Amino acid sequence: MLLKIDNMDIFYKTAGNGEKVVLLHGWGGCADSFLPVFNYLSTKYNVYALDFPGFGQSTRPDEPWGVSDYKDMLYKFFDCLNIDKASIISHSFGGRVSIMFAVEHPDRVEKMVLVDSAGLLPKRTFKYYFKIYKFKLMKKIFTAFTPKDKMNERLEKFYNRYGSKDYKESGKMRQTFVKVVNQDLREYLPRIKASTLLIWGDEDKATPLEFGKIMEKEIPDAGLVVFKGAGHFSYLERLNDFDIIISKFFEGNE
Repeated sequence: MLLKIDNMDIFYKTAGNGEKVVLLHGWGGCADSFLPVFNYLSTKYNVYALDFPGFGQSTRPDEPWGVSDYKDMLYKFFDCLNIDKASIISHSFGGRVSIMFAVEHPDRVEKMVLVDSAGLLPKRTFKYYFKIYKFKLMKKIFTAFTPKDKMNERLEKFYNRYGSKDYKESGKMRQTFVKVVNQDLREYLPRIKASTLLIWGDEDKATPLEFGKIMEKEIPDAGLVVFKGAGHFSYLERLNDFDIIISKFFEGNE
């Protein structure tokens, strides 16, 4: 289904009855990234899954967005569909939106599940800064010898060769990607009022387990479950365990 929010088409799907649960996908994903979870939960709850603007079947924003823009869109999504209050399950980038949303609209969040969530900045090592400055220097040299009429085409080839995986695959969402990954939401953690379940793969390289440990320590009402041997998509790698754990966590909602 399509919903119009601020002249953008927002794709979403919904199924089931009962208490409301909203699923928020990670960067580069879509509503169906949570499809097995959606199908399972919709037997017990009224579940919603959406494509964030710029992903799946939803319209791409006209300008680069930050986390706050996605948070505002989610608030309007709740209002348009008369979702007074819901539990939120979010993965990776979706966790950024959930964290900010839960702090600024605590009355709209029942419980929150953050799965391999983004939102914190990793420790910056010398190797990291060397890599970044090398990338910027190479880009500067590359563009200095590129004719203006060939700039876009050549830059795309440059990004595809030297950029990170997410950066390469961001395409027209590249500026939004840069904007959101540089937002540190750590200051929000102590202000989260919702009971929060953290689920992590101990082999997650994109959002390391250290993020989960920090969140467990700094979110007032939080618990951390670690899936041994799982990576960044731990909820899919350990689907049965994931379903059982969130069902137990949501039992008090019924």
